[in-house]
Amino acid sequence: MIKKLKSVLGGGGFYVVLAACVLAAGIGGYFLLAEGPEAPAPEQAEAPASLEAASPVTDMPAQTAPEPEKPKIAEAPKPVSAAPEPVDNTPVAAAVPKLVVSPLKGEVLTAFSVDQLVYSETLGDWRTHDGMDIAADAGTRVLAASGGQVVSVTEDALMGTTVVLDHGDGYQTTYASLQAKPTVAKGDTVTAGQVIGAVGTTAAAESAQGPHLHFSVTKDGDAVDPEAYLNK
Repeated sequence: MIKKLKSVLGGGGFYVVLAACVLAAGIGGYFLLAEGPEAPAPEQAEAPASLEAASPVTDMPAQTAPEPEKPKIAEAPKPVSAAPEPVDNTPVAAAVPKLVVSPLKGEVLTAFSVDQLVYSETLGDWRTHDGMDIAADAGTRVLAASGGQVVSVTEDALMGTTVVLDHGDGYQTTYASLQAKPTVAKGDTVTAGQVIGAVGTTAAAESAQGPHLHFSVTKDGDAVDPEAYLNK
């Protein structure tokens, strides 16, 4: 058989076989290029471990709406305390008691009487008497019964030259039937025992009694007994 193959190939058949092989190789290469290389299958991305391990979703409990916050009331600003005042270490002296003295020494001609009527020798009738009449020689000095301020100096039609002093605490003293020119004026400040005038005979309503001082005291405008005031 080998001899037959050599005899066939030895002739022109060798070239025929060679052409057939080349043709078969060309056709196979054509189909191979037409199909192209097979693309690798895409890899699927693995799911994250956390998702795989996650438990199934359960129903969530209903959430209640939060309560609205109550408005805050602003507090009033605290007052700033003032700086402490310096302490006064000056020793406190005891107040001197208000001194009361008798304006005149002499015989009491007519005593104080507002509850009972007394007879007036000058006017010839019975009436009240809001002070005390003290007899003295004309020109005898009259003293302020207590410290205070001169409220007025007047010429009264019935009681003559009159001086009124204010002593505070509602007390006032009146000095009438003085000589025409007292030694004090309205607005002056006087001390207890200071001379304010002199005994005279200027009180027309009491002229029958001769030279004397008509002395009276009021407390808050009401007449009080001069003896009680002098002895307090």
